[in-house]
Amino acid sequence: MGKKEKITALLKANIGFLNALELNIGQASDCRENKKFNEVVGFCEQVVTVIETYYKEKKDLVFLDCSCGKSYLSFVLNYVLSKEFAINTYFYGVDKNPVLIEKCKAVKDILGFKNMCFINNKIIDVKPEKVIDIVVALHACDIATDEAIAKAIKIKARHILVVPCCENNIRNRLKEGHPLMNITDFGLLRYRFANILTEALRAQFLTGAGYSVRLVEIVSPKYTPKNLMIIAKRRRKNRKYSMNKFRNLDKMFNTEFVLQSFFDDAQRSNQNECYKVLCG
Repeated sequence: MGKKEKITALLKANIGFLNALELNIGQASDCRENKKFNEVVGFCEQVVTVIETYYKEKKDLVFLDCSCGKSYLSFVLNYVLSKEFAINTYFYGVDKNPVLIEKCKAVKDILGFKNMCFINNKIIDVKPEKVIDIVVALHACDIATDEAIAKAIKIKARHILVVPCCENNIRNRLKEGHPLMNITDFGLLRYRFANILTEALRAQFLTGAGYSVRLVEIVSPKYTPKNLMIIAKRRRKNRKYSMNKFRNLDKMFNTEFVLQSFFDDAQRSNQNECYKVLCG
């Protein structure tokens, strides 16, 4: 049995847990809940792979869930990891919506999960008391994904796993001043190309900030086209990294990509300075 099948079976064996999260996957007519369930399971599969590969000897593991919403991901990860690994976990969930944060706190109390803290704040402004190992974000809308990536870089998280949502920021800028205007004249093509360009910019920025990066699909496109995950692992400090590929791509398409805005001018003035601040 593969990881995804094992996680699915583990969760379906505890319908009470899923009902507490309002993931009512037993209702055949509720396509949205089934879609969300599959997305969360696919995300968990990648987290489990990272833990099995890099955290076998670690006894404590701290997560930061950015733009957590109802925190399906953190609750499921908490449950799955408690069943499968002999490690102590702690989860921070942060979201700007106070109603959702209060809902998460209520669900936490219902489930009796003591190892979770939910914070009503901007991602970039949150200051967790514990050192963060892994930053996660599932469908953080538009630039919230960039905010999550920026926060992860700033706190020197060892791993970053994000599944982006919409890419409106780039899509709205792909109307003039770039080399593929004859393609992006067409709305559907502009939409699809914006998705590709946005994830390429994020991946190149992370590479320049000292992370190794790979991209995977967490579920079949039949569930959602928003199925691309960026997985980033922090590299060793004693190497130098360049932002040149990111800068060239950003300049080519005239994007003024928002991820840069979370770092001040001194941090972005040249590749060596960027290396010192982001990777040192």
